[in-house]
Parts: sequence; structure tokens; C-alpha cells
Amino acid sequence: MNTKEQKLSLLADMIAFAIVDGELHEREYMFLSIIAIELGVNKDELKQLFHEENRSEIIKSEFERIQQFYRLALLMHCDGVLHEREQIKIHEIGINMGLNPFAIKRVLKAMEQSPTRMVSPDYLLEVFQEQHN
Repeated sequence: MNTKEQKLSLLADMIAFAIVDGELHEREYMFLSIIAIELGVNKDELKQLFHEENRSEIIKSEFERIQQFYRLALLMHCDGVLHEREQIKIHEIGINMGLNPFAIKRVLKAMEQSPTRMVSPDYLLEVFQEQHN
């Protein structure tokens, strides 16, 4: 993910996912702010994304698709409430990204069982790599 446009697209996708349950929780906004800082997107640019049409771009690198899927999964858990719409949408997004449905299920189940709702990067990559064999 090299261009500013790609970074804004990733954040726009995350914003669209954050409001799929009908509201944006403060913890979700804080998480989006942290991701924006990590991507080098300033606060004004982030706020502007809330007022624009979704500008989704196709992510070419499998590693970046896995990374974005995991960000969305973390975002789904950060408000402490798992909505049915979020669960349906995250599966749909993962499949549209070209990720393996079985790997998606395994990662989401592992996150649900984890007390921190996080999984290690090694586990994440291992689950998606297994599906290539």
C-alpha cells in the first residue's frame, strides 16, 4: 500500500464497516484514528472520509488483503458487541477480497475465543497459508 489514495480507500472501507450496525461507537472511532495515524492520514482527512461515498480499491497483495481483513475483524470487536450484521458483512468482505472462507472462519473463531480478541501475526498468516497447500 503505497499511495495516499490506497490508504484513504482502506480507511473508507473500515468506516463503511464500522457503521454497518447502524452506529459508530467511540471506541470504533478511536481505533480508526489510530489506524489513520499509522497510515499517515491526518485527522481532517479522516473526518472528510465520513462524508464521502465509499472509494473502495482492489487490494492486489494477498498479505495486504489479510492485513486489512484483520483490521476489520479488530474493528468489529472493539466496541465489545458482536452484531449479526457485522458477522455477515465481514465474511462477505473476506470472500470478496479473495480470501479462503475456511481461513476466515478459523481466524474469526480464534479471535472470539481470545480474551483480548487478538491473534498473533504468525497464527494469522499460518491459517491463510495452510489453505494454499
